[in-house]
Order: sequence, then structure tokens, then C-alpha cells
Amino acid sequence: MDTFDYIVIGGGSAGSAVTGRLAQDGGTSVCLLEAGGTNDNFLVKTPGMMPFLLKNANYRFETVPQKGLNGRTGYQPRGKGLGGSSAINAMVYIRGNAWDYDNWAALGCNGWAYEDVLPYFKRSESNERGGDEYHGGEGPLRVSDQKWANPTSHAFVASAANLQLPTTRDFNDATQEGFGLYQVTQKDGERWSAARAYVEPLRGKPNLDIRTGTLVEKLVIENGRVTGVAIRRGNKREVVQAKRGVILSAGAFNSPQILMLSGIGPGEHLREHGIEVALDRPAVGSDLQDHIDYVSGWETVSKEPIGSSLAGTWRMAKAIIEHRRKRTGIMTTPYAEAGGFWKVMPDSPAPDIQWHFVPAVLEDHGREKVKGHGFSLHACVLRPESRGTVRLNSARAGDAPRIDPNFLDDDRDIATLRAGVRLSHRIAEAPPLTDYEPTDRHPIDINNDAELDELIRNRADTVYHPVGTCRMGADEDSVVDTQLKARGIEGLWVADASIMPRLISGNTNAPSIMIGERCADFVKAAHA
Repeated sequence: MDTFDYIVIGGGSAGSAVTGRLAQDGGTSVCLLEAGGTNDNFLVKTPGMMPFLLKNANYRFETVPQKGLNGRTGYQPRGKGLGGSSAINAMVYIRGNAWDYDNWAALGCNGWAYEDVLPYFKRSESNERGGDEYHGGEGPLRVSDQKWANPTSHAFVASAANLQLPTTRDFNDATQEGFGLYQVTQKDGERWSAARAYVEPLRGKPNLDIRTGTLVEKLVIENGRVTGVAIRRGNKREVVQAKRGVILSAGAFNSPQILMLSGIGPGEHLREHGIEVALDRPAVGSDLQDHIDYVSGWETVSKEPIGSSLAGTWRMAKAIIEHRRKRTGIMTTPYAEAGGFWKVMPDSPAPDIQWHFVPAVLEDHGREKVKGHGFSLHACVLRPESRGTVRLNSARAGDAPRIDPNFLDDDRDIATLRAGVRLSHRIAEAPPLTDYEPTDRHPIDINNDAELDELIRNRADTVYHPVGTCRMGADEDSVVDTQLKARGIEGLWVADASIMPRLISGNTNAPSIMIGERCADFVKAAHA
């Protein structure tokens, strides 16, 4: 039976950061358990190949039917393999609003205010612009400017400016408000996942054991302490032991699933699945929050946007060759090239809508092939009031969890989204985007609340930022304390987006990495 100082479950954004920081001390032995593969391939590393990533890099979860989405089943892609969702995402580098973290502190999460987390964001980051008051220049996570953004993306920023909306070069400095091109987690034209940042540089070190293709079946609990992890590799089952502790970092869906499979969660639910209750913890799998998102789409006469046509296909074919040779050109696209943050509701304490502009037509998360050229504009509700759950579908570790985001359950969410979609259309109807002669793909009377609400409920879905299912708090009902240590059980920490008490105002990859960085420090301090 193999024994290590620490076991990290999950090689995603936070798990990679935890692993890298713990293993960089050569005297500490770490075992990283990851269900997927290495993700060391051309499709993952080439940003523009994101729509063509292989199924084995994505869990491709689905939700239960959503009453707020007219009974539709939602799609929930999650990264599988080293890097986790940072290996399949749009690479947008956003931290959230300073207000978010100050609000965490106001809710009782002392030590998580903006001034507390900013040093960890800076420590993780190597921004090609260099370090300053808000950015790091020497961290493992490479952050780059886009050099080959589509002209349509620049036009989007200019159209927003024509509506007197401010333009910004940096969404992560003193103010988040404004519109501009996003910075991306890339280095020299390639995707720079959390695994490339934190884990791959340590591969081969004798104190780091990286086990891919490894399914975690449950935590091993002895006398109120997590002492190891029961795993399966192929048909072989074994237990890996941890002398000092286990860090659970499997994400907002899989972390609560693993806890429940281990007997930690809502007691009645666990008993329904024949699981012996080790710790009755109702908050496990509860408080699910996610960014509900509506994608407006326009077809264009112009073939300048990315699209499906003879000219568009030929252009992309040449771009693939260029990228393979020089790592330059339009295959560096993150697709969500531009965007913005703005306040559409008068009582919001911070921007309440985020936009992602894509210089291509998107339908059904890009899974539906659309002929022709055009552009799409995502609008998402940054701080939704609706709450959902993650529960077990079965007691088998290999089965998908039961995911219910409960989208648009709270009327405040659709009111905010309605205002965001209307501003999307105002931007698309302003020059220079009007020069592309756009035609709305889903025309309605945009000023009619009933028509717009029906359109939203028929087409809205996630923009891939689930959090909250192992929430952090100062209260005894929370899953982890403010040092990310699990309540009611020893030897266990949780580090990923599941610990967020409230969803942050933006993309969750960079905050998840920050959480991983902090957890490594908490774990080290506990054994100092």
C-alpha cells in the first residue's frame, strides 16, 4: 500500500496549484490522482482547436430538466484530465470584482477580503505586461494579450464606446467596468493550463507521483479522520494512504459527489443510496450557483468573422498550418475574444452583467453546426439569486452526479438578464458593428417582456461557472472553515470553486487557481 504525505484528488485548476506548491518542497511527498488523461496533445494546446477537443477531455455532464428553462436539459461541460477545465475553457483571465471578496469577508469569511486574495492572484500570475500594483510578473500562470483578434471583436468594443460605455485594457485592475479585449491564459500562442503552470514543471521529481486514469471511489475514514483514498485504475482497486492529509479538488460537481460517496453529506439522501453516514452535512451539494447566460446571434454579409463557408474554411486551414509552424495567427483565438462588465440594475453594488463577444455564430454551446458567418454576444447574470443542488444519481463513483442548477428560479435573475440582453442588442445596432450588416437570428420584439422572457427561457444556459457546493463559512453548517479545512472530520481540505460562498463576478478559472494557492499555504501552516 503506497503512502504519501499528501494526496490531492483532481488535477484541475485548483488541484494543480495545490499540487505544485506542496510538491515544490522536495521533502514533501505528494500523490496527484486524476480521472482523466495528461491532456498533452495538439488539440488541447492549440487555442483555436477548442471546439474540436476530444470527448475524453470533457465530462459533458447534463442537468436535470430545468423548469426555469421551459423544461430543457442543460449542458455542463467540465474538464477531464490534467488542467481540468483550464484545458478546455476559453482561457479568459478574469478574477472577479473586488466587491465579491469583500462580500465574502462580510459574510464571515475572515481573511478572504480583496486585500487578502490579491497577493495570491499576483503570486500565481506572470503577465506579459509585467508586474505592478495589481499584477504579478513572475508566477507560473502565463497571461498574455491577444495579438490576432478578429476585426469584428475590435468593432464590438468600438460599438460599445459609441454608446458611451467606457473602454478598458485591464478588467483586473482598480475598476472592472468597461469593454475591451480579454487577456488570456496563453504562452507563446499556446494554451497555458493550470497543469502546464504548476504540475508539468515538476514531472519526474521523486516526491511527486502523478496518477492519471485513476477513478476515486471514496475517501477512507478511520476514527473521524481521512487516512487515504480508495481508487480504481482499470479493473484494479487499491487504497493510497495519506500521512498528513487529503486535499479534495475535484470541482463543484465531483467534490460533493466524492464526499457523498464517502458518507459525508445530507444523511437522508445518503441512506437512500445505501451509503453509511459518516457525517451528516446538509450543505454538501447544496448552494449550487452558476452564471445563467443568454447568447444573442447575428448573421453577417461580411465574411470577416469566423464562419462556415469555402472562404472561411480555407482561411482556417491556412491558420492551422501557420500555428503548427510558428504558434502565431488566428488559431490563437480564445473565441471569446472581447467582452465587458456593466451595471444594468440600479441597485447593484458592482457590475451585474458580463458580456463575451465571439466573432462567430454559436448555437447550443457550439455543438450545432451553423453555415455562414456572423457574431455572437453572451450576456450572463454575474451574481444570481437562484440556488441549486448536486446530488447522487447512484452510489457508483463512475456515474455522473445529479446536477440541478435551478436556473432562473428567482425572478430577479431573469429581470437582470432581460436588461443585459437588451443592452447586447443596442451594442449590435451601433456602428461599426452595423457595417457588417448583421441580421438577428432570433428576431422578436426586444422591448416586449413576455416575448423576451420566452426567448430567454428557450435558449439560455450556463456559461460554465458552477460554485458553492462545498461552501466555506464561519458558521458550523458550512462544509469547510476559512482555512478550507473540512468541518467535523480531520485530515481533509477542499480546494476548488465549490468552496465559494457566493459566485464571483466573472470567469472562475483564475479564482480557482487562487484558492489552490491559498489552500497549499493553509495545509503547510497546519503542519509547520
